[in-house]
Amino acid sequence: MESEEYHLMDEAEDAMWWYRALHARLTCALAPVRGRVLDAGCGTGGFLAALGRARPDLARIGVEYAAEAAPRAAAKSGAAIVRGSINALPFADASFDAAIAADVLCHAAVTPAQALAELRRVLRPGGVLILNMPAYAWLSSAHDRRVHNARRITPSELRAWLRDAGFTAARTRCWNSLLLPIMIVQRKILARGEAASDVAHFPPWLDATLHGISCLERHIPALPFGGSVLATAARPLSEPTA
Repeated sequence: MESEEYHLMDEAEDAMWWYRALHARLTCALAPVRGRVLDAGCGTGGFLAALGRARPDLARIGVEYAAEAAPRAAAKSGAAIVRGSINALPFADASFDAAIAADVLCHAAVTPAQALAELRRVLRPGGVLILNMPAYAWLSSAHDRRVHNARRITPSELRAWLRDAGFTAARTRCWNSLLLPIMIVQRKILARGEAASDVAHFPPWLDATLHGISCLERHIPALPFGGSVLATAARPLSEPTA
């Protein structure tokens, strides 16, 4: 990403409604997990910090490619942070009980098939993979260009990626569904040219409103559309031999 985006993320991710909503969903998806968790592409460490508060029983490890982000992640989260690429993870086979890649496989520098193969390799058999991805190519915006997003995806496309990578029990759920109309208006009608980053400090009343809508959405049946897609899958317990 652009260096300025890491600065904005570092300042905003503890309080901004979108990050809090994402972190809550990721933490919920990790509820049955025990042991070692990898945050692949951990950015400036906001999720690892939130996970440490919510699940101090988990061993948290992050991997981050950007030199300007990795030390921020270590300072913020108190977790072990390793410099490296999700395309070639610097860990031994079957090292983790769960792995997370939140809005990482969308980046231009990432090769999704290669990254998924690496995530599968470092998970133990039966280990859990949790992915978050931005939805719908037609929602691409100036913000996507700022953070070097090269792809947005549908739930069915994400399930196909996971199936082709050898994962099982793949499930997807759209979220930011209730706020999708606002996203469309902001990105496709109001935005002009190279708009400012979507990462920002919102007025408290607006941030509270958006966060409240996101929380409400977690307690209603899933809708078949949304601004993001959350997926869970597993490395098979047994794998075919050559």
